[in-house]
Amino acid sequence: MSQALKIGIVGGSGWLGGAIAGSLLEAGVVRREDLVLSYRSRKPDRFHDAAWTADNRMLVDRSDVVVVSVRPADWPALSLDCAGRLVISVMAGIRLEHLAARLGTTRVVRSLPNAAAAAGASYTPWVAGGEVGDGDRAIVRTILDACGTQDEFASERDIDYLTGLSGSGPAFPALLAAAMVDDAVARGFPPDIARRAVDAVLVGTGRLVERGGGHPRDVVQAFLDHRGTTAAAIDAMRARGFEAAVAAGLAAAFDKAASMGGISIQG
Repeated sequence: MSQALKIGIVGGSGWLGGAIAGSLLEAGVVRREDLVLSYRSRKPDRFHDAAWTADNRMLVDRSDVVVVSVRPADWPALSLDCAGRLVISVMAGIRLEHLAARLGTTRVVRSLPNAAAAAGASYTPWVAGGEVGDGDRAIVRTILDACGTQDEFASERDIDYLTGLSGSGPAFPALLAAAMVDDAVARGFPPDIARRAVDAVLVGTGRLVERGGGHPRDVVQAFLDHRGTTAAAIDAMRARGFEAAVAAGLAAAFDKAASMGGISIQG
């Protein structure tokens, strides 16, 4: 990708827009002077060498690639003419056809980074519209790789499912971690000790699974085979419906993503 590529982030003042901006700068994908960020009410005190604006029209005029990072609820009020630009949406549920019609360009990509983009560790699925060529795809990969890892998919239904699995995904280990911390505190452990122990479990597990290179189930089975304290805990969690609760959560996220896009999830 050209070093002189100019990137604009609509909603650059938000947590996800800001996370993407930070990742792009840290990875050297864009120069600060070639980055334009928009805000709605108050200019953030960060990315001082980038261009900040409350005028999205100016942002588009100065950009080769426009990243749309606003809440889906704010999408209906957004008015942009992105003709001739490559647009990458990071909004959950907004379909390619709606992006193209509203933004005035057929070079549209629908993607879904997650909160780990702030640490350069997001998994981002994406799907491209029919007019997105190989050159545009290379740009999309470079931008999304700066935020972590990415995969292109052929179907928007895949993105709707992955909205829950990977888009919402960081919330699920965090939910488990919160429950573990709360349980330890309830048993009399100091909150800082409980937090430190659980944080180490989360980080260590990620590295263990990544290093193993196999299925996470293999890690679980290794503990089950020992039939010790961990196996007792897993058996108790499964007896309370652990896997069923996870499946129900993912199904609810899929339904929500599909309904946001105004599509049927049947078939």
